[in-house]
Order: sequence, then C-alpha cells, then structure tokens
Amino acid sequence: MTPEPQTPDPAKRSNPAAKTPKAVKVLVRNLTKSFGSLLVLDNLNFVVYAGELLCLVGPTGCGKTTFLNCLTGFLPLTAGEILVDGQKASFKKGDLGFVFQESSTIPWLTVYDNVAFGLKIKKTPPEVIKERVERILTVVGLNPFKDLYPRELSASLDQRVALAREFATQPNLLLMDEPYGQLDIKLRYYLEDELRRIQEREGTTVAFVTHNIEEAVYLADRILVLTQKPATIKEEVIVTLPRPRRFDDPSFVAIRDQVTAAIQWW
Repeated sequence: MTPEPQTPDPAKRSNPAAKTPKAVKVLVRNLTKSFGSLLVLDNLNFVVYAGELLCLVGPTGCGKTTFLNCLTGFLPLTAGEILVDGQKASFKKGDLGFVFQESSTIPWLTVYDNVAFGLKIKKTPPEVIKERVERILTVVGLNPFKDLYPRELSASLDQRVALAREFATQPNLLLMDEPYGQLDIKLRYYLEDELRRIQEREGTTVAFVTHNIEEAVYLADRILVLTQKPATIKEEVIVTLPRPRRFDDPSFVAIRDQVTAAIQWW
C-alpha cells in the first residue's frame, strides 16, 4: 500500500474501511511534541473512528506511548490539538480509560472493589455500580474470583481486572499501552480475544499500542505505522479480514509482512 500523505484536516476524510463514513471519535490535528530540543512527534494528523479498534505500531522509542500520554492530557502539546467528540481531550473529564503494560490493580482492594473503584470515583449511584460491576465480572469471567485480592491472582487474571475496571466506567475512549507485553503467548491470545468480545459488545473506541505486529493484525480494524522519531505517520493499513482471524491465513500473513516492511527503518 502506498503511504498515505498527512492531510491538513483529517476530520474531512471518510473511513476507507466502511461503506458509509463513521463518526469521528478522536481528531488529531497537527500534533507536535518536543522535550526541549528533542522532537518526538512531528505534525501528526489522523482520526480514530467511533467504535474502532486502532493499533499504533512503530520502532521502539518512536513516541507511541508519548502520543497516548498527550491524548490523556498527562503531557502538554507543543503544537496542534487532540479533540475527543469535538472537545479537548482530558483525563479530568472522566471520559478516558487507560490500561497499562504493568499491573495497575489496587493491592488492598478485592477484585470486585477494584472493578468498582472508577465508578465510585465518578460518584455513580450504588445500584448502578452493582449492576455494572456484576455484568462486567460475568463478561470477563471474574465472578468466581470477585472476593480475592490481586496478590492471589495470576498475571492474566490481574490484567483482566484492570481491563474490567476500565470497561465498567464505560469510557468514550480506551487507551491500551502494550497491556499484554509481559504475558506468555497463550494468555495473550486469550486476552486479545476477550478484548475484542468486550469491545464489540460495549461499542468502545480503542487506541492500542503494541510492538507485536501479529497482535496488531489480529486485533485492529486499522493500523497506523509510525516512523522513527521525530515520528510521522508512514503508512495506514486497513484490516478487513473476517473474524475470527487465523494467523496462517495467507491474507493475514500478507498484511503482517506489509506492516513489518513499513516498520523497518534500517
């Protein structure tokens, strides 16, 4: 696929993966981020569509995590803007969820209370908390473990708790920064499938950072390939393979090879 040029107004682009244009959930316009004299993100322009699972891949250290931190508002932008539903993105609005690579469960809370934590912070009515937490625990298969503490859980169960906590708050946008990077292959495959099931059921928009190209092709509706820093968008890859996807499918392999070739910078 020929790399797509960055456009001055990405909000005016239609979704090439859909028959009809989808609503734009996130608009990234002229995003630039520097740390002193170090330019990390260089004039990025793209959109994330509502209900889409977008994967960002690129060389190590190119600025993928920096982008997520800009999107949350944790880091100020050097230039440009990021809008969620037409408004400036900010974690203070409570409309963003974040799942980290490292464990982020609260050790002194049970599984149930971990999942309920974000809802309590948002002052959600108790009856809504109960209904929503019980439903999410059922969806992710955590009901048998709801009274346990994180120290009593396996790595995969612990990460499921973090995922359930974010889905329980029903964020407008879920950000995931290599959340399965430290898990073995079997557990990663299981949680990838779980993510897709929950994401499709809840209609959540997801921006997912990964170094694993197969993971990106397996999960994504669309993949953005970033260059070495200062990072720009090198290529956009639309993934229209039917689900469930097979790693040995020749079409899957072809997309994997395409993304691999785009990432190579040596």
